[in-house]
Amino acid sequence: MNAHLGQFAALLTACCWTVTALAFESAGKRIGSLSVNLIRLVLALVFLTGYNALFRGRALPLDASAGTWWWLCLSGLVGFTLGDLCLFRAYVLIGARITTLFMLLAPPVTAVIGWIFLGETLTGLNWLGMSITVGGVALAASERRPTENGARHPHLASGVALGVGAAVCQAVGLILSKHGMGDYSPFAATQIRAFAGMIGFAVIFFFVGWWPKVWESLHHGPAMARVTLGAFFGPFLGVSFSLMAVQNTKAGIAATIMSTVPILILAPAALVFKEKITPRAITGAALAVVGVALLFG
Repeated sequence: MNAHLGQFAALLTACCWTVTALAFESAGKRIGSLSVNLIRLVLALVFLTGYNALFRGRALPLDASAGTWWWLCLSGLVGFTLGDLCLFRAYVLIGARITTLFMLLAPPVTAVIGWIFLGETLTGLNWLGMSITVGGVALAASERRPTENGARHPHLASGVALGVGAAVCQAVGLILSKHGMGDYSPFAATQIRAFAGMIGFAVIFFFVGWWPKVWESLHHGPAMARVTLGAFFGPFLGVSFSLMAVQNTKAGIAATIMSTVPILILAPAALVFKEKITPRAITGAALAVVGVALLFG
């Protein structure tokens, strides 16, 4: 196991997901989070098919075993469909910066599930790093975010519930991916997961009657530009790097490093969305940096 490769892949994932969070928050407010979810997976499949055709010599992952297909499809339904359904709705309700703070709950959940199902064990230093990281998110997310008139945010409770749900789904999806992927190509594995996620959303759209909204969204130029940007850095590059990370290091460690998005997103959130970055948020992010640094020890 090449631990350093896994760690650097996890850092690349965090960088990609920072761009994705901001792009999809903006697009979701224009065309709705459900439309964003489906369209970005279709675009990601286009990117992944082109990449695999060029660099693997196979446009489609037909060389994967039946077992690999089963576990990665299950991972795609849990991670892309259910998890991202929660994640993208949370982006719209409480914003990308606060939502990604709740995603810091994913590392300890991933570590516990990895220990139970994969037999992965972590050292005391690893657990200390995770504890400090989770402490950082608890500090940063515990402050109230009032509306302009001073009232409590009307969607705070729903946003928190969705953020926690997204974190748990991400953890389960990572473990399922690692179990099913083995030494298979991360980009081909992501292609299978994206395909399953797209089918999952298509079924949801069929029952909720959302297809007219999707067609309408396709004609919204500014939103589609943001969805395309998010698809490139999210389900194409970001998710593929995340699978590379769990393939080359322990899932809990990879998940913790990938959770540094709240640190990376502070400056863009202030510059692009004019969000006020409080001392508590900065302190919480700093604690998260310390926690992650311990994982490189």
